[in-house]
This record gives sequence, structure tokens and C-alpha cells, in this order.
Amino acid sequence: MRLRERAGAWIESPPIQHLIIALILINAVTLGLETSPAVMAQAGGLLIALDRTILGVFVIEIGLKLYAQGLRFFRAPWNVFDFLVVGIALVPASGPLAVLRVLRVLRVLRLISMVPQLRFVVEALLRAVPGIASIALLMLVLYYVFAVMATGLFGAQFPEWFGSVAASMYTLFQIMTLESWSMGIVRPVMEAYPFAWVFFIPFILVATFTMLNLFIGIIVNTMQTLHEAGHAQQREHLEQVIHEDTGGVVAEVRALRREIASLREAVGRERR
Repeated sequence: MRLRERAGAWIESPPIQHLIIALILINAVTLGLETSPAVMAQAGGLLIALDRTILGVFVIEIGLKLYAQGLRFFRAPWNVFDFLVVGIALVPASGPLAVLRVLRVLRVLRLISMVPQLRFVVEALLRAVPGIASIALLMLVLYYVFAVMATGLFGAQFPEWFGSVAASMYTLFQIMTLESWSMGIVRPVMEAYPFAWVFFIPFILVATFTMLNLFIGIIVNTMQTLHEAGHAQQREHLEQVIHEDTGGVVAEVRALRREIASLREAVGRERR
């Protein structure tokens, strides 16, 4: 049991964790270099050997964590994430499974599980999913309404952009991103329909400046809530420690008082 505890403490120690982070960054560079035919022609063997060595270190790390934590390892979502990412890299990338070779780059995502700040951001994004889904549904309804209107208004003159509801929704999405929306789409439409700006400007105000800011607001609010919850847990832990320490001090003071009282009684008896 002590050996397991020592193994767990060693693999979770800051120096080892910093080493794993460094290996993840090195592995990210090597995976990028492997996409270059010129680099592979000159140092392909070295890159492949380095990639396999780093993968071996990751496997040893996961193995030690499994040995130290047992089944508790799979109770932590980030441990499961690391296990799956490393496990995918071990699948033979040959034959019909050759496509899995591309998934080796997922090892870079382990950086998220290793850095607390990145974990905090990802957890905040996951907590914000319900709110984001609600806004996404609202945006879908707005897109559909505006797409039906655009198809009816501009479909006959501009069938490539607004010939169907699906084409109109894609065009409106491009307008929402503000990519070539004025010179590429709106101004040509205004040449045929001078008052088309009455349709497009409210759409941009609603879809781009209002709805997207709601996405940002929900994410920021979720991050602030998690931050406050973390501070609250720290305060509770600190108060508990202080309470335990205070209780121990009070018990010691009471014990000292009892000893002093017994000594006084003994001295009083001797004087009598």
C-alpha cells in the first residue's frame, strides 16, 4: 500500500508534471514536423523514434496512475480523457485503421488536462453548454424566420444566394460573420432592391451584435460562478482548519486550567 502511495505521489509531483507538459509540447512540434515531406526526408527516423519514446513515457505515466489509484482512476473525467487519448495512439494505424494515425495529434490536447487554468476554462465551457444550447435554438429560429423572408424577397433575382431556405440560411450566416457581407452580397442586392438595407441591417444587429454577445455573456458568467465557487470552497476549508485548530487550543487551555486548579488544591492542602 505504501508503494502505491509513493508511486502516486511521485507521478503527481510538480517536477514530473512539468516534465510531462514539456513532452506534450515537444510531441506537438514533432507531429507538426511529420507533416512536412522535406523534414521527413531528412530526419524522419529521428522524429518517429522521438514520437514513440514520448508515447512510451505517456503509457508509463498512465500505468503508474492506474497502479496507484486503481479503479478510482476512472472516476476522474480528466483521467479518462488522458486514457482515451493515449489509448487511441496505441491502435495500429495500418490498413482500414490508417485514418487513426491522424488522431495522434489528439495527444496535444493532454495539455488541457495538465494545466489547471486550461481545465478551468474547459469546465466553464461545459457548464455553459445548457445556456449556449438555448441561445443556439433561439438563433436557429431567427435564422429560419429571416431565411424565409429573404427567400421570398430576393430569391427570384438572386437564386444563387436566396433561391431556397437552405441557401438563404447559409448566405445569412456569411453575413452574420461580416465576411464580404457589404460589397459581396448586400450592395449587389441593393442594386436591384434599393431598400434591402432595411432587411439586412436589423438582421446584423440582432444576429451579430446581440446574439453572439449573449454567448460571450453566458460563458463569462459561468466562469465567474465557478471562480466564486472555488473561492467559497477555499474559505470553507480554511474556516474548518481554523475551527479545528481553535478547538485544539481551547482544549489545551482547559487542560492547563484543570492542572492549575489541581495544583492550587494541592498547595492549599499542604498549607493546612
